[in-house]
Amino acid sequence: GNIFGGGDLNWSRIVPGTIRSYVNGQSPIIRSNGLFTRDYIYVEDVVSAYLTLAERTPDQGIRGQAFNFSPEKSYTVLEITKAIQQAMGATGIEPTILNQAQHEIVDQFLDSTKAATLLQWKAAFTLESGLRDTVAWYRAFLSSSVAADPVGAGR
Repeated sequence: GNIFGGGDLNWSRIVPGTIRSYVNGQSPIIRSNGLFTRDYIYVEDVVSAYLTLAERTPDQGIRGQAFNFSPEKSYTVLEITKAIQQAMGATGIEPTILNQAQHEIVDQFLDSTKAATLLQWKAAFTLESGLRDTVAWYRAFLSSSVAADPVGAGR
């Protein structure tokens, strides 16, 4: 799944790249046609999932098992950019669709039924609540001197 949340400085990823574009008043770039689907899971849900798994690892029937963790909902890239746009109140700036992605899986998402059944784990954050926290983190980061001078060249 696609993990999102504050602290990811890989600007080529859809969530941080789109947020940075909107902060800068620019059109986000979509490399595909915008219709590829993925699941997006907030980083705090991932931490919760792994902590739950770690606590349950000694249990018979859990040790050695593989688990998928997902919010059980997939979104198109266009839906993600629209959700970020709404979370930021960035009206009037539409994404630029390049439609250049090649050799990518069109629909990719995880089934976390096993995690729900055996671990009683379920994602706690909705896309909207996770994006709200994520946008707040990036706004603070991008307005800081660290973001303006990430390698310390101006020091």
